[in-house]
Amino acid sequence: MAKRPDSTNDRAGSGKQPGLTVIPPPRMNINDMDGIRREMQRVYREMRGRLVDSQEGYRYVMVLAEMRKMIEACEHARRLAALERAMEGRINGND
Repeated sequence: MAKRPDSTNDRAGSGKQPGLTVIPPPRMNINDMDGIRREMQRVYREMRGRLVDSQEGYRYVMVLAEMRKMIEACEHARRLAALERAMEGRINGND
């Protein structure tokens, strides 16, 4: 993670820009279970390397776990709807 410039530097009357550049975080693909798993692994490695505080990392992982649950729920709903359509076709004699 990039360091943020000291807040006193950007308020100095010299008009100079701070020497550090803010680097945007990498875009993560968390649209599927594999993406969430990879992101959890990244957070874990950053906690082990002491790049992220363990409490902050824990909060990130908990949010990712909730996202995983939503992906599972949506997938289950999609599969259930497909099964219901298939069963309705069989009941109506449209095998």
